[in-house]
Amino acid sequence: MAASSTTRKLVATLGATRRHHPDADTTDIRRELAASTIEDHVRAVVAQAPPLTDEQRERIAALLRAGGAA
Repeated sequence: MAASSTTRKLVATLGATRRHHPDADTTDIRRELAASTIEDHVRAVVAQAPPLTDEQRERIAALLRAGGAA
């Protein structure tokens, strides 16, 4: 699975921020990177999977809404 250009940019931004500003709060960058990585993975899986039922999509969406705690 290839990383999207957004994910690659965020990885570079995080690395540069840590290198040049080691005490900087990188929470927002790491959050965006996590979301982008998840998006990349979901796109790859959905592209190869058969169409999901409404119930299956709802279960997966519930995981996201609950932050994975469902």
